[in-house]
Parts: sequence; C-alpha cells; structure tokens
Amino acid sequence: MLRIAINGYGRIGRSVLRAIYENGYQDRLHVVAINELSDIETISYLTRYDTTHGRFPKPVSIEGQNLIIGDDKIQCFNSESPEELDWPSLNVDLVLECSGMFAEREQIQRFLNAGAPRILLSQPASADVDATIVFGFNHERSMAADQTIVSAASCTTNCVIPVLDTLQELAGVEHGATQTIHSAMNDQPIIDAYHTKDLRLTRSAMSSIIPVNTGLDRGIARLMPELSGKISSNAVRVPTINVSLIDMVIRTNHPVTAEQVNQALQGAAASKYAGLLGYTQEAHASVDFNHDPRSVIIDGTQTQVVDGRLVKLLCWFDNEWGYANRMLDVACYWQQQLENSAEH
Repeated sequence: MLRIAINGYGRIGRSVLRAIYENGYQDRLHVVAINELSDIETISYLTRYDTTHGRFPKPVSIEGQNLIIGDDKIQCFNSESPEELDWPSLNVDLVLECSGMFAEREQIQRFLNAGAPRILLSQPASADVDATIVFGFNHERSMAADQTIVSAASCTTNCVIPVLDTLQELAGVEHGATQTIHSAMNDQPIIDAYHTKDLRLTRSAMSSIIPVNTGLDRGIARLMPELSGKISSNAVRVPTINVSLIDMVIRTNHPVTAEQVNQALQGAAASKYAGLLGYTQEAHASVDFNHDPRSVIIDGTQTQVVDGRLVKLLCWFDNEWGYANRMLDVACYWQQQLENSAEH
C-alpha cells in the first residue's frame, strides 16, 4: 500500500483524493496527509461538496486536525514551507505536489530535503527533473524505481500526445498547430481584479473569452523530440467551469482520408490507449464529458481532411478529472517499479 501526502488541496488535489475513493485505487493508494493553507473546516466542506463533480461518495468528518473519510484518518497541515513538513513521521512514500507552485528542480528538492522520498508533480516542470510522464505513452520506458522527482506533464499534454502518436504512426506528422479552448481556472477573478502575471487575467472569467499563454508546444517537444519546432500552440479560457477541448490541425507526411484517421484513432482507443483515448460519433456538448476519466475523447464527427494531408481534429478532455486519474496511474506504476526492484 502506497502512503500518499497531497501538497496543495485545490481543484486537482481534491480530484485526486476523490478519484482514489471512486475509481478503485483504495487497495493500492492510501492518503495519510494533506497540506493546505486553509482551515480544516473549509477543507472538509470542499471535500464533501463540489459544484463540478458532485457530493463526495463517502462520509466525511473532522476529528481535531484530521479529516476522517470512512475509516481513514488523514492528518491536515497548514504549512507554506516544504521544510516545515515532517513527512517521515507519517511514513509517507510519495508526495503529490498539487499546488502548482513548484516547477524548478531546486524548488522541488526542498521536499526531498525535508524527508519526502519521492515527488510527483501535477504540473510541467523544468527539464532537469527525472522524468516527464504521459501515462500510456512513455511510462514504461521512462520511469525507473530510483527516480525521485517526476512530473505528470499537463492536462493538455496528456490530451494531445496519444493523438499525435497515433497520427505519427498512421501517416507521419510534418507540422501543425493546436488551439486549446480551456475552462476558467482559479487564477482568474469572477469580476475584474488585479493579477500579478498577465493583464488579460485581470478580466472577469465569466464574461469573456480570454487569450492566455501556453507551453503546450514545449511539452510536446519534450515528449516527442522529433516534433520539436514543428507544432505551435495557442490557448484561450472560456466561461465554463470544467471540460476543455483542443482544436488540432496537423499536416501529415503522407496522404490520408478522414475515414482512415478516424479508424486509426478508434483502433488506438481499443488497443494501445484503451481507457485513455476515447472516440465518439455522437452529437456532444462539453458538459457530456464532465467527470470523464479519459485523457482525450475524439469527436469523429468533426474530423476533416483537406487536400489529402491537412488533418483537423476536435479533442475533448475533462481538464480536472482526467488529469487527476492520470496522476494516480503514474503513482501506481511508480510503486510497481519500486516493488519489482525490491524483489530483484
């Protein structure tokens, strides 16, 4: 049983905890600690009630500074500094860093210095971390038992990589562009307010479509170096609270038809990327994919091919739930690697 601490209990941190109880990870993963700056009453309340994903599936209560879920006791901390956290006293095997505040290896090293044996990041990190993993694509060849800092990439990278990998195998990828249409996030105000990084993000999240910066092209290049410099990426935020999509345009090396593209993606959904890549021909809206655990779902009705080599795809994903489940997949595989290493 892998003993887990969650550092940062926001949208992803809470989704991770919920997914453990909803999706059958309880026999492999056990959360023993949460570090979040808020008070225990608010932590409990936001665990029990969630506008996006509904009520928590098990009873939740408070006992001192502990969150009680069923028969499980989770100790809660309120520390700003990694150095203040005594993970060894709780025999923590893995810290899921879900605050989004740590991306450089030097910063993340602070958790290790405080006694955390391994860190799994819920955000892209600097190139010098031990591995950046998109589960289903590179976890088997890129993860090792002796690694200590691993990133689960981003929700958008987890969305596009299975698709690009499938297209690369089908007809080769010459170059392309992605446009992410992403639900609002908690770094945006409800009404216009100050923002420290981006003037566009001072504007009301619920009133506008807002262009934002994205590093998706860099994430693609890190996972698929052969596409470095060949994919450009843009992003906008839209006034919905969950579920996003990527509008992808790819020029292939060899001619294809829309039918061939859809057949290849259906095949990948049933084989290499089963449970991770979905395919549909139904008339969907974004809300239909709320709480969908897959990394990406292709809307086959929107697949187009222009002049034989210009492929246009619509790729849905639940940017919270899908990504939280991928973090847990990576955590379980990492633990498997450790167990296999110990046996030998």
